[in-house]
Amino acid sequence: MSVNRVVLGLQWGDEGKGKVIDQLADTTDVVVRCQGGANAGHTVVVGGRKTVLHLLPSGALHDRATCVIGNGVVVDPRALCDEIDALARNGCDITGRLKLSDRAHLVLPTHRALDAATERAKGASKVGTTLRGIGPCYGDKIARTGLRCGDLRAADLPDRLRAHIRAANRVISQLGGRTLDENRTLHETLPACRRAAELVADTASFLHQAAIDGRRFLFEGAQGVMLDVDYGTYPYVTSSNTGLGGVITGSGLSHKSMGEVIGVVKAYTTRVGGGPFPVELLDAQGEALRKRGHEFGATTGRPRRCGWLDLVVVRFACRLNGVDSIALTKLDVLDPEAEIPVCTAYEVDGRRVDTVPACLDELARAKPVYTVLKGWKRSIAGCQRWDDLPAEARAYVEYVERFLGVRVSIIGTGPGREETVVR
Repeated sequence: MSVNRVVLGLQWGDEGKGKVIDQLADTTDVVVRCQGGANAGHTVVVGGRKTVLHLLPSGALHDRATCVIGNGVVVDPRALCDEIDALARNGCDITGRLKLSDRAHLVLPTHRALDAATERAKGASKVGTTLRGIGPCYGDKIARTGLRCGDLRAADLPDRLRAHIRAANRVISQLGGRTLDENRTLHETLPACRRAAELVADTASFLHQAAIDGRRFLFEGAQGVMLDVDYGTYPYVTSSNTGLGGVITGSGLSHKSMGEVIGVVKAYTTRVGGGPFPVELLDAQGEALRKRGHEFGATTGRPRRCGWLDLVVVRFACRLNGVDSIALTKLDVLDPEAEIPVCTAYEVDGRRVDTVPACLDELARAKPVYTVLKGWKRSIAGCQRWDDLPAEARAYVEYVERFLGVRVSIIGTGPGREETVVR
């Protein structure tokens, strides 16, 4: 049987999935992006050159891999074309091996305008979205009013777009936002739509045949489990299912094709935007983690909120998704620490809690209960062998394994493709 893998983020996104996917794609035939949109930012560093991918699967940098944007993704045609062109300028032409699902929904300028107007209308209670139009697009999908990539080939596409712009403008006006000029929006959108139409395919049928042929799949999750619309810190979440369920519904393949589930975990914790964050460090220690880890959003550039590793969150995510192994990233960021706390439980109103509360108010009152581990106080940057890691670094990894009951198989010791320990 072929060896298939699913890569999921187990925190609030930004765990380093791009690097892990890039490494695994070298032995993969088909890389499938299954949900989310251009709000994702997967960073890959090869030979010192940094590439940030938003819609394209991270396997795009490997010439052998066919890249599929699945039906669960919401696709901004202009963002997609810009990303394809950026890769081409760097010598990577992906168009001949890229397939875009005919069932994927389109993100249009109307969705971006709706996103901005909605956030502005919420004031202090805003979610803190990336303003890429993702939520409004998924909203249209559920309301059954959206346009799909298969519609890009329709002869009356301009008329459909006009009707969509007019409907969106009515809502934007009600929210007090700035409406879109119909003709200008159409003029700016249609060229990208025409280009994207050339990539549209029945990806479900393609993947079914690829499975029959025994081709190896790598399924790429976007964001992280704690941003899942059902199991994340609702309403401070994204608008899709970011776990294994989203991979199944967003690819068109059944659970039988999923294979090994690899959960990506940063050696500490970060999140962007609003919402409860029990382990957040609002002091010099948090700022030091941010600077050493270069914790600024790949999509928005916003500084990330930083804290110690929250194992309550990670264990919750592991159990939800049947995680088989862990890729622990950015371990080298902890190099200077003499002591490293890890959160192993919460205290809520005097009660000890060992899982993630669904109630937002309860999670906001949660105080982390820490176990303090010894740091290694030396650089592990670029380390590639388990035995070369300091004893304290190995003990940190082993503690994580024992707590989660899941093996750590990959350890990141730097941003580069080669700066990795594989066990």
